[in-house]
Amino acid sequence: RSGAPSARDTAAPRPGAPPPTLRGSPGAMVSIRRATVDDLFQMQHCNLSCLPENYQMKYYFYHILSWPQLLHVAEDPRGKVVGYVLAKMEDDAGDAGEPHGHITSLAVLRSHRKLGLATKLMLAAERAMVESFAAEYVSLHVRRSNRAAIALYTRTLGFTVHDVEAKYYADAEDAFDMRKYLKGDRKGAKGKKAQGADEAKGEAGAPAEEELGGAIVEERLAHMGIDENAPASNGDGAGA
Repeated sequence: RSGAPSARDTAAPRPGAPPPTLRGSPGAMVSIRRATVDDLFQMQHCNLSCLPENYQMKYYFYHILSWPQLLHVAEDPRGKVVGYVLAKMEDDAGDAGEPHGHITSLAVLRSHRKLGLATKLMLAAERAMVESFAAEYVSLHVRRSNRAAIALYTRTLGFTVHDVEAKYYADAEDAFDMRKYLKGDRKGAKGKKAQGADEAKGEAGAPAEEELGGAIVEERLAHMGIDENAPASNGDGAGA
């Protein structure tokens, strides 16, 4: 075969075609953007690949139709979703009447971990909560055994333990109820249970995102009264 490039090699890319994959770090060309309805199936696939707690498609639709500003994806150069954050605003404003958001689910594919994508996704969701809904704080639940996730939230993102919810998950594992105030330091952010905070610090020995094992946060749906959307798996928690 001649060394000259063929017509196929020199042809212009099709309109709308994703850019070619570039050599180097897989995270070099990954972009963080707001999710669209077209991303939901890939987000669900990412969830199924990473987490034991899985959701039916209508729950993703519920989020994007209710809070489209809060859902974000990490997309590689070929248009593949390699990570996502599923977030919402809580209906109740809490005891102090403070509007607040909640992280329902966050995951990054194993092939794209250690690149800071989970942090970028979280920060994008937090920023949207403030700009679109004037959120005072954001909450999440994390398995007590998920040391890597606890380290990410406390050391990198500034969350603190607000409470401990006993037997929160389907397999009866406890959850740390964590919060982060988004509009400056608040005394309430230190939480109601100092013991839980001390335990979280003690269990956050693993590197934050470097060892993040997929399921950073999983939200139980039963408390919302949507039984048909309850997790399909009773797994013992990814990332543990």
